[in-house]
Amino acid sequence: MNRYIPNQHGAWAMLVLPFLFGLSISGGRWVHLPLFLCWLVMYLFSYPVLQWIKTGRKDSYLRPAALYGVLLVPLVAVVVAQQPQMLMYGALLLIFFAVPAYYAKRRNERALFNDIVAIVLFSSFIYPVVYMSGTPDWIAASKLFLLSVLYFTGTALYVKTMIREKKNRRYYYISCLYHLLLVVLAAGWNVWLCIPFAVLLIRAIWLPRQKLRTMQIGIAEIRFAVMMYVSVLWII
Repeated sequence: MNRYIPNQHGAWAMLVLPFLFGLSISGGRWVHLPLFLCWLVMYLFSYPVLQWIKTGRKDSYLRPAALYGVLLVPLVAVVVAQQPQMLMYGALLLIFFAVPAYYAKRRNERALFNDIVAIVLFSSFIYPVVYMSGTPDWIAASKLFLLSVLYFTGTALYVKTMIREKKNRRYYYISCLYHLLLVVLAAGWNVWLCIPFAVLLIRAIWLPRQKLRTMQIGIAEIRFAVMMYVSVLWII
């Protein structure tokens, strides 16, 4: 089953939250359904492709890659038929896909730079969601894009202190300082944003001191993502 469906909880949060952020300022149209399904299948397609690049095991990953590729074609056709300009966004995604492909080849997918590139790519989905609304508010979209990048970058730092860098005190202090900076930035942006970012600061300080399993960490991240979405709905 792991050849077909990735099980990274954080990635699923990054997949969904930018889409919901975009809808929060654009409203929903019927075309957003095939757009999200296209985005979802693109992510599912990328997983076996990257595993194929990483392991070189064509026999294991060709079938799921072909399956998702076949599902992707009609979804792309529907989206492009509505807005042909979406092909430009797809081309940009393809160009930036070279970064995770490079790190997969080197078997170093957890490198921080690779994480940040993935965060930017996932967060950028806010723009096509808003664009497909027909009356895009680019300023609001850019603010939410920045919010998404800042939030998920903090999450990437924090998760490393919980798993791969849990014994690295420098990573822990960098994570805490970064989250403290987010609280300060939130105060200058919208004072109410201080509340969710203060919660994330407490998370960064306290949870690395606890003995949590990987599944517990992943489930907690989904809850924190829900908190951010509710906060955005409340503030806007």
